Amino acid sequence: MKKLTKLTTSMILLTTLAGCGSEATESNASADDSLDTIIEKAKEEGEIASLGMPDSWANWVGTWDDIEEKYGIKQTDTDMSSAEELAKFESEGTKGTADIGDVGISFGPLAVSKDLTMPYKTSYWDEIPDWAKDDEGHWLLSYTGTIAFLTDKNNVSEAPTSWEDLANGEYQVAVGDVTKANQAQFAVLAAAIAQGGDESDIEPGLQYFQELAQADRISSVDASVANLEKGEIDVTVVWDFNGLNYRDQINADRFEVTIPSDGSVISGYTTIINKNAPHPNAAKLAREYILSDEGQINLAEGYARPIRESVELPAEIAEKLLPGSAYESAEPVKDNAKWDETAMSLPELWQKEVLSHVK
Repeated sequence: MKKLTKLTTSMILLTTLAGCGSEATESNASADDSLDTIIEKAKEEGEIASLGMPDSWANWVGTWDDIEEKYGIKQTDTDMSSAEELAKFESEGTKGTADIGDVGISFGPLAVSKDLTMPYKTSYWDEIPDWAKDDEGHWLLSYTGTIAFLTDKNNVSEAPTSWEDLANGEYQVAVGDVTKANQAQFAVLAAAIAQGGDESDIEPGLQYFQELAQADRISSVDASVANLEKGEIDVTVVWDFNGLNYRDQINADRFEVTIPSDGSVISGYTTIINKNAPHPNAAKLAREYILSDEGQINLAEGYARPIRESVELPAEIAEKLLPGSAYESAEPVKDNAKWDETAMSLPELWQKEVLSHVK
């Protein structure tokens, strides 16, 4: 659910719920603790409450099962949007009931600006790209997603491998609801990048989809597994991990996932540790494990691409993912603050410049 919520929603929720905190509770977490000390304290805490990290997303169940088996720490989750996670941290204040959450990259800096997070860098800090982490360790990406095409080869004879191919086709293209969906908004950004734009110049992406709309090639059908299975989607623009998951759920021979060779965008999801976590050491240990080889492999098993490139994936898992060479054209957002600003304006621009041309 969190993957579809815009930054603007978070601002509304945080404004509504701000100032509702209660009296502080004493924490036994220390920035000076060694990993061994964190582990011992986490075992004593014995439990962890997560937000937006359900079993079915990115194979979180594998990581939580490992943590319980290895450290005896039991986990419970409440599935929430990124905006709702931050709102919960803030509304509960110093009487926090949640320890750790998984949010889109834009929500990491927002959480820091609201003073909601506890920093922890993990022992894998140096392996995290600079664009994918906060300088003090308040947030750092665990895994990435890259905008890709998912093609039903029963409907399309030759799967597009570039935005140029997509524009020259005669099939329908499903991009999702740009007025609401984070994935769809990044699709517009990826198209903009391919046309020479970026997060501060989204107009080339809007123009690209406007031309598809004028050609009556934008599909309004939701790219759900059920609709894909029924053959109601020709090509859809999705995160690579969603495309790969859908492909394997339905028929790996029938569907093809490609990263557009003329430009795409990489984003990702970060853990945030609640400044007022009731089990702060368990939260730190969870982040440590998520960034470990085992944790990164668990995420890859759920089709999420690990942030640590040095992790060697088992052959059977690596075979389910696209090769690293497929991502040569993909680039991360250079200015997240500017992208946040652009994303807030996208719904209105999409309505005006694209949907108004849909026949």
